[in-house]
Amino acid sequence: MKKPKIRFNGYTEDWEQRKLEDVMDTVTDYVAAGSFEDIRNNVTYLNEPGYAQLVRTVDLKKKFTNNDSVYVDESAFKYLWRVNLNDECIVLPNIGANIGEVYFLEPSGLPYDNNVLGPNAILLKANEDTYFAFTTLNNLTFQKQLFENVGSSGQPKFNKTELKSIQLYMPQNEEQIKIGQYFRNLDHLITLHQCKYTFFREVNVSTWEQRKLGDVAEFSKGSGYSKGDLIEFGMPIILYGRLYTKYETSISDVDTFVEAKDGSVYSKGGEVIVPASGETAEDIARAATVDKSGILLGGDLNVVMPNEDINSAFLAISISNGNSQRELAKKAQGKSVVHIHNEEIRNLVVPFPTKMEQSKIVTYFSTLDHLITLHHHKLHPAHIAFIYT
Repeated sequence: MKKPKIRFNGYTEDWEQRKLEDVMDTVTDYVAAGSFEDIRNNVTYLNEPGYAQLVRTVDLKKKFTNNDSVYVDESAFKYLWRVNLNDECIVLPNIGANIGEVYFLEPSGLPYDNNVLGPNAILLKANEDTYFAFTTLNNLTFQKQLFENVGSSGQPKFNKTELKSIQLYMPQNEEQIKIGQYFRNLDHLITLHQCKYTFFREVNVSTWEQRKLGDVAEFSKGSGYSKGDLIEFGMPIILYGRLYTKYETSISDVDTFVEAKDGSVYSKGGEVIVPASGETAEDIARAATVDKSGILLGGDLNVVMPNEDINSAFLAISISNGNSQRELAKKAQGKSVVHIHNEEIRNLVVPFPTKMEQSKIVTYFSTLDHLITLHHHKLHPAHIAFIYT
C-alpha cells in the first residue's frame, strides 16, 4: 500500500499495488502471429494507400509526419485484426532502441480510417482510465522495472510475459479519471505551445522582407506605477510583470486597477508592448498587443506603435518567437535583473510577409491562444486542489 504526497482534495485511500496484467484489459503483441519475417508470407505490404495503414513505432515517434507510410490490403487487415487500433490504447515498442518509449493513441488522432499495429510493439488497453495508465507507464518507477526485464545480450527486447508481471500502484477509478484528465489537458497545452515553436522554427522566411523596426514604428515608454499602487476598482492598467504571468499575444481585458495620476500614458489601441525589465534575457524578449484604447500603460513598458503596413499582433508574435526573439534576447543587458530599452528594439530586424499573410498568421496564433487559455482554465488551482506527481 502507498499514499502519494500530493493529490486531489477528498482522496485519502492508499494506492494498491497490482500487477500490470490485472489492470490492463488487453495485452497483445505479435508473439502469437510470429515475427516480422514470419508474417511476411501472410501479409502484403503496399507503398500506396490500401485498405488499412500499418502503424509502426516510427510513425508514432514522428507523429505521422514521415512520408514513407505503409499500407495493407483487406486480407492482411483481417489477419492482423488482433491489433486493430479502434479504441484508446497504449503502445510500447518491445525490441530495439525505442524500448522505454510509451505512446498514447486515440482513434481520432490516427490519419487513416482503418489502422493496424505493426510488429515489434505491444498494445495495451486499460481496464479503467487509459490516460492515467499512460501517465503511469511514463513514470520512472515503471521504466526502471521495465529495463530490469530487458535482455542484456543481442538486441534489447522484452516479451509480453515479462511486461505483465511488472508492479504498479493504482488508486480507485474515480481518482484515476481526475489524474488522467489533468495530464491529458496538460499534454494538450504543451502540444499547443510546441505548435507555436514549430511554426517559427520551420516557416520559410526567405521571401519575407527584412525590415528594421525603427523604420516601421514609433517608440515611447509607459509611465511609472508599481504593484503598490493597485486598488480594487479604478482605472485599468497593464503592469509589465503581468506579461509574464497573465496575458497571451492580445490584451483586451485587464483585471488590475489604479487611481490615475497626471501625466499617465494611455493606450490608443494597436500598441505593441515589451517589458523593459525581467529576470532572464529569454523571458524579457516577449511582446503583446493592447487592443483597446484608454488603458493605462505602466512603467517598465516599452511601447511600439507600428505603421499601417504592419499588423500589430504579427509584430508581437514575431518578437516573442523564433529568430527575432533570440536576437532580442541577445540584446538584453544586466545580470540579476536584465533590461531591454527601446533602442535595442528599434534596431531589431524582423522579417515581414505581406499584410494579408500577416493577418492569416495572426488568426492561426489567435486560435492557438484561445485553446491554450481554455486548457489553462481546466488546469487552474481554482478547479483542482493538487497536482499529482
